[in-house]
Amino acid sequence: MDETRGWLAPTLAILSGMFGSHLSIAGSMHLALIEAERLGLDCVQVFTKNQQQWKAPPLKREAIAAWNAERARLGWQAGVALGAPERVTSHASYLINTASPDDALRAKSIHLLRDEVERCEALGIGLLVFHPGAHTGGTREEGIERIAQACATIIADTSGYATVMCFENVAGAGTTIGRTLEELAALRARAIDLGAPPERLGFCIDTCHAHAAGYDLATPERAAEFMAALDSIVGLSSVRCLHVNDSKGACGSRLDRHEHIGRGTIGANLGGGFGAVVGHPAMAGVPKIMETPKGDDPSGVNWDTINAAALRALASGEPLPVAPHATAMSNGSPPVGPGSDPAPRAKPKRGGKPKAVGKAPITARASTGAARRPTRRRAAITGGGGSTPAPRAPAARRPRAKAKRPR
Repeated sequence: MDETRGWLAPTLAILSGMFGSHLSIAGSMHLALIEAERLGLDCVQVFTKNQQQWKAPPLKREAIAAWNAERARLGWQAGVALGAPERVTSHASYLINTASPDDALRAKSIHLLRDEVERCEALGIGLLVFHPGAHTGGTREEGIERIAQACATIIADTSGYATVMCFENVAGAGTTIGRTLEELAALRARAIDLGAPPERLGFCIDTCHAHAAGYDLATPERAAEFMAALDSIVGLSSVRCLHVNDSKGACGSRLDRHEHIGRGTIGANLGGGFGAVVGHPAMAGVPKIMETPKGDDPSGVNWDTINAAALRALASGEPLPVAPHATAMSNGSPPVGPGSDPAPRAKPKRGGKPKAVGKAPITARASTGAARRPTRRRAAITGGGGSTPAPRAPAARRPRAKAKRPR
């Protein structure tokens, strides 16, 4: 191993912008690190287990050793030791719902989230991103209290651990909690009130989710307003991770469907507001993880490579060309303010079979312990997109995902 590379890694990571992707752990976890290197990425996000199963076998010593050896070879272990930005993050299972009023489901969720923290600690992963949950019929305030209590309990049970639990903002489908910055701030503040050390709690901000929730990121000016609000309400120092995804849905649509950078409603016009987000000085050392569709473009170039190059250009102030066949632009509605609702949802297309009003989205179904069985077991391990559709009005046609999750 080149010893100088390990010492230089933190500086080089900041200079290159800390861009990474959610990659597959199929075969062995350390293979995700090898793939990140092959794609020229600076960081990576992984699942540490099959994310669609409540139970998982303990991590094998051989798997941990291979993972640590690969991190050391890349110089990523040294970066953590030097206090540099985290190069590896993990995403918790989508089954978890600590906001649930169902005692049995909530107990299972707390157990699984604790296990996720313990697995991250064993692997030296400093950041664990998770969706706060859905109150599923209770009140929002009750849901926030249940989530905060769960986090405080888990952190107390794992006292002395380094892994930081990061609340991820959501698009706002159904009864999910974490759509507004105020809700995110309330979650962390209440958990701290209940005894959780502030350094063990942070945030992961997803650009697609924020835009779909009603925070318009389609122009540099609006995105700058969002970053100012983010600083004022949650504090930029508490934002430990970014999920950088373009959006298939319009601003305020609450549609959680990810798109390639510059080909959705955020970045279709010269990159939109991405530059104001990823190029913000406070975000320089923050891991910026892409959860965009996987595969290669028609010319055979990997989409992660293309999207990372686009983000690096935008972070340095270079606009993107208008992408052909890009999703329609944002509707230009103002950002969500405290207590306000997002922009009205787009009217559904005509035709198609009517659907029952109030039917739970896939995210909510997973959070209530009724996740659909994956068509292939490996697909549950690989992750990647992480996006699910919001509830549809009657007669709306459910959009199909054109890209498969990474395998």
